[in-house]
Amino acid sequence: MIGEIPGIVAGAQFANRKALYDAGVHRALQKGIVGAAPTGAESIVLSGGYVDDEDNGDEIIYTGRGGRDVKTGRQIADQHFLAENKALVTSRLEGLPVRVVRGAEHNSSYSPQIGYRFDGLFWVEDHWQERGKDGFFVCR
Repeated sequence: MIGEIPGIVAGAQFANRKALYDAGVHRALQKGIVGAAPTGAESIVLSGGYVDDEDNGDEIIYTGRGGRDVKTGRQIADQHFLAENKALVTSRLEGLPVRVVRGAEHNSSYSPQIGYRFDGLFWVEDHWQERGKDGFFVCR
């Protein structure tokens, strides 16, 4: 489902990823992006998984998925605009909103102290690839 979830308002708190999933806010227990290339992105979670994420409050420069070593958290390969990354591109091209969730694990002054918080609908304004902090290309 793209857009608002009935009964869920910006600022709603969730104890964990399972609670987000159960409420339909973010329908994945681990992935940071939910969506499909043909239909667009439903939601993203800022949870500290990618060192290149930038959270400036009303503006987020989000790092796509892929190429990350799950043990070390470091980027070990280039990302490409495929699958969920391409879903964010579709959202941009179609002008579709994306639900944004911030997690306490993310190193940002905008993150909640505990758990996860739904922070409303955002729109994708641009997309590009650039070399990330670990030296590999990341989707932004």
